[in-house]
Amino acid sequence: MSLEKIYIVRHGFRTAWTVDNKGNYRSHIPSPTGIPADPPLTSHGIEQAAELARHLATLTPAVEVVYSSPYYRCLQTINPFVKLQAGAAAAGTLPSRAADTVRIRGEHGVCEWFGAAPFEHPQPADAAELHELFPAYDTEFVSPVKPRVRGETYAQLVARVREAMRALIQRCDDEGRRSVVICSHAAVIIVLGRVLTGQHPEEMDTEDFKAFTCGLSVYARGGASSSNAVGKSDNGESGNTTLAS
Repeated sequence: MSLEKIYIVRHGFRTAWTVDNKGNYRSHIPSPTGIPADPPLTSHGIEQAAELARHLATLTPAVEVVYSSPYYRCLQTINPFVKLQAGAAAAGTLPSRAADTVRIRGEHGVCEWFGAAPFEHPQPADAAELHELFPAYDTEFVSPVKPRVRGETYAQLVARVREAMRALIQRCDDEGRRSVVICSHAAVIIVLGRVLTGQHPEEMDTEDFKAFTCGLSVYARGGASSSNAVGKSDNGESGNTTLAS
């Protein structure tokens, strides 16, 4: 069985950080990882994540595997859903096809976008530390794609997301997954929409795909209409979309 749907969600409302032109990052509220550019959710974001978890549990087809950017805010957003799934598993009510939804695979290919700079940007915490913070974090999974440490141009971001999604879709096909949920960041989610549909605007800041906090976009598989597409889609929770094989 091959992949039918990709569910893409953005992290919840987060706390803020700043950076100067020398690459010095500062956060207003300390992150549990100790990384200034890795902020936690606000109380509102935590409420959003709980609501999102309940909604994700109602989707059809049901989520069968979970991927997330390894930044804290994304893991904190998707973790309530994974906890719900773990509770269902303990109660014996989780379908066998959803057995792997009690784990989170850290996918660096959908990490935050930092613009190209003469300095190195902060990186996510390592897998061992993230597993301590989120016991569902899968320390065995190794992402095949990672962003450049000194940031990326827009073209490099598009190439990174395209490569990551091709690998992820192929992995889902190989594992017989019907559906997957991916938690990521605003700019990356916009590029995901463009990569999956092949609809690339002339100007990168064109308003096309939306990325609201804890918003959900659905991409349904079909025939790609562009040689540049990893798919074709209408963005939004009820959107019909296509993914390239």
